[in-house]
Amino acid sequence: MSRSLSKGPYIEANLLKKINQLNTKKTKKTIITWSRASTIIPNMVGHTIAVYNGKQHFPIFISDQMVGHKLGEFVPTRNFRSHIKSDRKTKR
Repeated sequence: MSRSLSKGPYIEANLLKKINQLNTKKTKKTIITWSRASTIIPNMVGHTIAVYNGKQHFPIFISDQMVGHKLGEFVPTRNFRSHIKSDRKTKR
């Protein structure tokens, strides 16, 4: 189920405040956040946001094609280590 249109998209208050401050100063600086559920809005385009994946912050450059998606969609949370190829168990 999607969020109500009357409420608008979910954006963490501190994240929105930081982006508005950078837009008024017209500076580009990496913003660190833990909010993976925040929706990307047009004000964020052109900024670099470092999103936490559970271990470290991944910097993401926001482009216009990302608008409407969540920040967490662009940060991998799991590392896939390939299946062991040298494992010589009996093959049937």
